[in-house]
Amino acid sequence: MALRARALYDFRSENPGEISLREHEVLSLCSEQDIEGWLEGVNSRGDRGLFPASYVQVIRAPAAEPPPPARYANVPVGGFEPLPPPAAFKPAAQQPPPEPFQPPPAGYPFPPYGGSYQPSQGSDDDWDDDWDDSSTVADEPGALGSSYPDCEAAGGGASGRYRLSTRSEPSLGPRGAGHPPGHPHPPGGGGAAKSSATVSRNLNRFSTFVKSGGEAFVLGEASGFVKDGDKLCVVLGPRGPEWQENPYPFQCSIEDPTKQTKFKGMKSYIAYKLVPSHTGQQVHRRYKHFDWLYGRLAEKFPVISVPHLPEKQATGRFEEDFISKRRKGLAWWMDHMCSHPVLAQCDAFQHFLTCPSTDEKAWKQGKRKAEKDEMVGANFFLTISVPTGPGASLDLQEVESQVDGFKAFTKKMDESALQLNHTANEFARKQVTGFKKEYQKVGHSFKCLSQAFELDQQAFSAGLNQAIAFTAEAYDAIGDLFADQPRQDLDPVMDLLALYQGHLANFPDIIHVQKGALTKVKESKRHVEEGKMELQKAEGIQERCNIISFATLAEINHFHKIRVRDFKSQMQHFLQQQILFFQKVTQKLEEALHKYDSV
Repeated sequence: MALRARALYDFRSENPGEISLREHEVLSLCSEQDIEGWLEGVNSRGDRGLFPASYVQVIRAPAAEPPPPARYANVPVGGFEPLPPPAAFKPAAQQPPPEPFQPPPAGYPFPPYGGSYQPSQGSDDDWDDDWDDSSTVADEPGALGSSYPDCEAAGGGASGRYRLSTRSEPSLGPRGAGHPPGHPHPPGGGGAAKSSATVSRNLNRFSTFVKSGGEAFVLGEASGFVKDGDKLCVVLGPRGPEWQENPYPFQCSIEDPTKQTKFKGMKSYIAYKLVPSHTGQQVHRRYKHFDWLYGRLAEKFPVISVPHLPEKQATGRFEEDFISKRRKGLAWWMDHMCSHPVLAQCDAFQHFLTCPSTDEKAWKQGKRKAEKDEMVGANFFLTISVPTGPGASLDLQEVESQVDGFKAFTKKMDESALQLNHTANEFARKQVTGFKKEYQKVGHSFKCLSQAFELDQQAFSAGLNQAIAFTAEAYDAIGDLFADQPRQDLDPVMDLLALYQGHLANFPDIIHVQKGALTKVKESKRHVEEGKMELQKAEGIQERCNIISFATLAEINHFHKIRVRDFKSQMQHFLQQQILFFQKVTQKLEEALHKYDSV
């Protein structure tokens, strides 16, 4: 006989090829084999199409059984066998209890966090086979199940390593013993109703909150080893949560971009000389090295704004203007990296700055280590240490208000930055072409006048002719000053705006992670009020949300601090250059004026 299944939940089709389901509806299956979590079948209305496998229970008996009572609508028919792993996503009210978290297998189709980032393709930034390494996955011991935030020294005598876990042990009540984590308890028995409710997962499994590991962390599914050196500390400063300052601050200059070749001149590239102040040892890096580092950092730090690199360019890579502009962009990028208390101390960044350019083996080892870093995704949040004790907890309502205010600020700043960038670019274009041309037209006109006056051979008019000719030359020179001036004042402003537009593009994702965590807290509180969840479990969710909130506010405060520093410095530089420019113009005009004193 034909395979049949009963719908456990309502499902509304949203895409072509899907069919809608009604709870308790009996369907005919075309096959019991699901395709990436979807089954094909025919509903009671005769529509044929796809629907989520986790929304139905296959009927093994020869005949359909009557629908279960509404009270136990979430209990699978035929006993308490675990449901298949969820492959589609339900509204919060219909979400079945999640299966125990398992790391995604190799080749899992989710794009890495920060999916908009693309590594270099083509041009001189291609990866070389002798530089790259295919090994990117570390084989480490499995996760341990200690309760967060307690730390236990890891076995094997590894000093300075701790195993942290946000997984909670299943409640072993009178009728709950032996049930796997996440499995619903049978109705009845002391406190079984409270432990049956879980916080739902996001419908969009490709959202930043999910891809970054924020959801898994908040729901208590993260566990791993944390070394002392991996800990990221948030402290309470005068402006609220702040990243703990780097005890050994440093800077790094980027100088002397030079064209180099390999493969007997068949391949050319530009190498930049980096000189970190804390080592004093110069190293050379290509743009592809910067690009690799950016990719690692963007994946590792979901609540930190990693500055964007200057844009790639397929043609004209060896032109002097492009090389100079890229070097300035990389210098701004490097300044922001060194100024960030977390990014500056990151192992991958330190390897990038200190590994000798000629030691290919050491570079590959450091690169491989960075790519095998386990403290990414949900485990990254285990590395964040936040203030504890009286007065250290955050008011989540106040946090939400602050984050909303910052969201409005970034939106307005982004609009203003775009407007200023457009205005500055247009003004620079006019100076380089229009203003220069107009001043030189004026100069040419004065020159024509002096040439006409030279037809008069009277001796007393010679001084006037020379003064007018000098005035013509002065206006020619002023035109050249206008054409050269944007390099001195407007271009640096636009370089800074480009860097901050990258930061502003990062913050929607950072805010989304915090908002996602806050939503889970609100949902858990509602379950507690309804008597569906134990208070201890809800408090664990709030505690983990607190960690994400501390980190988010620390990053916001760092952004404001560095923004004030940068724009103060840049506006001072802009006005100083404007004053110098007009002083040069005034000097030219005064020199021309003095020529008439002797006429």
